[in-house]
Amino acid sequence: MSKPDELLAGIADLVESERSNQMSLTVVVQGAVITGRLAPEAMWRQRVAEVLKDSDRLGAFAAVFTAAGTDRPKQAGELPTHLHFHVARILQGTLGIPETGGMYRIALDDVSAWTVGDVSYSDH
Repeated sequence: MSKPDELLAGIADLVESERSNQMSLTVVVQGAVITGRLAPEAMWRQRVAEVLKDSDRLGAFAAVFTAAGTDRPKQAGELPTHLHFHVARILQGTLGIPETGGMYRIALDDVSAWTVGDVSYSDH
């Protein structure tokens, strides 16, 4: 989308303000279907940093996600620019990749379609 959908931006804003990670959403981004739960950006950054810190090879990258200024106060009327998914999967046929769920940051401008809820898949 060249201009983010106002409803989708409102959902992202509510997730940010409520500090909740219970909103399930499915989006289409450049033909890929991604489904999972939204998280506030600060919570998402913290979780990514924790995962990276535990890695011998990627530990140094954790600092990027915890850098000063990442929790700057939001200006009045400023809506989020990204969706932050955790426990999310890219749906490919009957598979969800990765099986355990991943952490995805998606620009609202890139979402071409969306629906409320986590689209399930089956291996049957």
